[in-house]
Amino acid sequence: MSSELLDALDLLEKEKGISREVIIEAIEAALVSAYRRNFNQAQNVRIDLNLGAGTMRVFARKDVVEEVFDPRLEISLEDARRINPNYQIEDVVELEVTPKDFGRIAAQTAKQVVTQRVREAERGIIYSEFIDREEDIMTGIVQRVDSKFIYVSLGKIEAILPANEQMPNERYRPHDRIKVFITKVEKTTKGPQIYVSRTHPGLLKRLFEIEVPEIYDGTVEIKSVSREAGDRSKISVHSENPEVDPVGSCVGPKGARVQAVVNELKGEKIDIVKWSNDPVVFVANALSPSKVLDVIVNEEEKATTVVVPDYQLSLAIGKRGQNARLAAKLTGWKIDIKSETDAREAGIFPREEGILSFDDEDEQDYDNDLSLNLEDSRE
Repeated sequence: MSSELLDALDLLEKEKGISREVIIEAIEAALVSAYRRNFNQAQNVRIDLNLGAGTMRVFARKDVVEEVFDPRLEISLEDARRINPNYQIEDVVELEVTPKDFGRIAAQTAKQVVTQRVREAERGIIYSEFIDREEDIMTGIVQRVDSKFIYVSLGKIEAILPANEQMPNERYRPHDRIKVFITKVEKTTKGPQIYVSRTHPGLLKRLFEIEVPEIYDGTVEIKSVSREAGDRSKISVHSENPEVDPVGSCVGPKGARVQAVVNELKGEKIDIVKWSNDPVVFVANALSPSKVLDVIVNEEEKATTVVVPDYQLSLAIGKRGQNARLAAKLTGWKIDIKSETDAREAGIFPREEGILSFDDEDEQDYDNDLSLNLEDSRE
């Protein structure tokens, strides 16, 4: 019997990853519950479980007192000293009260309690594992699909992909392998509950960390991300090393790195722009692929007025205002776009000082080309 129990403990430890001490503690707690339930005892008891010998004994624990009010919990000093003359007031006496048929009853009653404790310990391990992976990316397998949720297997547990976190241009089928971003891990009465997303900007950031070694090792830093999932996104990148081109690092040889991210996101268009602590330069870069003639900054309201060539106005604004909206999210600045003609009529362009200029006009064109030849949004 004892060897079988030891083998079972070893198996649980290997398969479930639960330490033997946790399982033994669960068994002892179950035996205490079984004793109290089957023998109608309210005593304070302790279980002595000897795995080597395959025995289990029940001991009632009683406090030594001068006057006994509850014989189930207390014992007089006189009676205690009959057992051992060394007992003093407030000591605890242990008396064996193991019933004859306790083994059979305990095995039947304790099974459910042991199973529950083992399940709780296993849930705790899963929770500890996944709470550290919040805001991280994992590969899962679609298990089930219904009108509200997609259920994605992450190995030990099934995560929930809510409808509002699903990309509108994707169709999910059972057994599809997808990368998901873990947004929240909750501890519930039924165990850990994990929520994942395909639309979160963090997914885009993590995908670039996987594909671009310079981001992973910290040479290139993603400063900000703005995303309208399934359609178009913008990221700003920066490197403290002047010899490293942050935009080129993200694009990769022949666009291979960014193309891998685009493929994972089912064709979502991505603009990669160079970050700058100068809002004039940063806002101009963020409005890629349109050209910018000037950026007028209002520091107090954290707002900018951007002047673009007349023929580029619709491109700068984007389809349904998308390009301007994404640029504003990326930079954190309000952006008001005006055509060159309107700006001249308003008397704000050209300015004597502060007109945006590039040392090399091709530099901005080069950055624009790195956005994977985005479709002209003048449609």
